Amino acid sequence: MMPAIYKEAIRYMGSSFVGMFAQAFATFLNIYFVLLINRILLSWFPNVDWMRQRFATVSQLTDPYLNLIRSIIPPLGGIDFSPILGFLVLQVVSQGVNQVAATMAYSAF
Repeated sequence: MMPAIYKEAIRYMGSSFVGMFAQAFATFLNIYFVLLINRILLSWFPNVDWMRQRFATVSQLTDPYLNLIRSIIPPLGGIDFSPILGFLVLQVVSQGVNQVAATMAYSAF
């Protein structure tokens, strides 16, 4: 039989771990959001050489996500609407993760 104080400590550590993981994931989503904005802004400049190292890295990190959305909504009339839907989905997921992190942080006290 485990004493009540140990059970409370385990519950607290579990909730703080989930809150910490949710906060780390929210930070990752914010960084990815900035990378996505950089990718979109760089796509407006036709002179950008996507084979250069720093541009290739941004492209390799963001293109799988944008390609997934492009498979749902193809470019219409030469205009690619996938970044708009990508931003929307990323914001909704980010807000959900932030809510979970806030709830976990609040319930830990």
